[in-house]
Amino acid sequence: MTLTIAEGLSRFAPLGLAALNDKAAMLERLDNKYIVPEARMQPALLAFADLFDVLEIEGRRAFTYSTRYYDDSARRVYFHHHQGRRKRCKVRVRHYMDARFSYLEVKLKDVRDVTVKKRMPVPFLSETLDGEAGAFIETCYSDHYGEAFGLELEPAVLIVYRRITLVAKEGGERMTIDTDLNFGSDTGPSAVSPGMFIVETKSAKGNGIADAILRRLHLHPTGRCSKYCIAMAALGEVDRHNRFLPAMRRLMLSAPVAAGVLA
Repeated sequence: MTLTIAEGLSRFAPLGLAALNDKAAMLERLDNKYIVPEARMQPALLAFADLFDVLEIEGRRAFTYSTRYYDDSARRVYFHHHQGRRKRCKVRVRHYMDARFSYLEVKLKDVRDVTVKKRMPVPFLSETLDGEAGAFIETCYSDHYGEAFGLELEPAVLIVYRRITLVAKEGGERMTIDTDLNFGSDTGPSAVSPGMFIVETKSAKGNGIADAILRRLHLHPTGRCSKYCIAMAALGEVDRHNRFLPAMRRLMLSAPVAAGVLA
C-alpha cells in the first residue's frame, strides 16, 4: 500500500470487526469489480471518506490475506467459470495473516447471480482438506444446486495480497480494495503492479453508494475479474483464458503459454 493511499485512509473513521459484521456481513450479495490505477484511486477515496468507515484492528487498516484455491486435476472449477456456467463454485482456504485465523470458504452463485458464501473455521495456515472439509463442500454445493459436487480437489494457485475494507456508515454495503497482488503455483510466481487496485463493491442489489461514486468518477465495472481465474491464466495453469484477457490487460498481466497438460 503506497504512502498516498495510506494518507487517504487517514480521513476515514475506524470500525472494529464486530461492528463490521453487525452492519454488513454480506455473505449473500451482488458484486461489482473495478480495476483502478493509483492516480484514480486517490480521488475515489476522498469521495468515499464521508460515507464509509474503514475496518481497523489494532491500529492496522490494511491486512494481508493468503488464499489457497482448489481445483481438480482437469481444472474443471476454472473452466466452469470460463464457460460462464450458472452452477459453479470456488473453493478456497483463506488465511487472515494479521488476525491469525483461517476459514474454508465455498462461494456459489444463485439464479439472480447473487454470490453466496459459506465458510467454516479451520486451523490457522492449514491447507489440508480432510473428511470434514470434504463433507462441508459437498453439503454446500448439493444444498445450493440440488446435485452432487463430486470433484476430487487438489491445491491450485496461492494468492497473497493486501486488503482494505470499507463499510457504509448507514450499513448494508461494504467494499474491499485489494493491492500488492502476488500469485504462485508450481509453474512459478507472477505479480500485479503495486499501483493497481481491484475494488469490489458488495451490496444487496449490486448498485450501491460506492457504485454511484465510481460512476461519477467515470470508473466502470470490469467483467470477468475473478482473481482465481486471472491467476490461473497468468501462471500458465490453463490454456484457455480469452474471457479473462480484458481484465488481465487492465492489470498489465500477460498469460504465458500453458504447459499443454490441459485440453
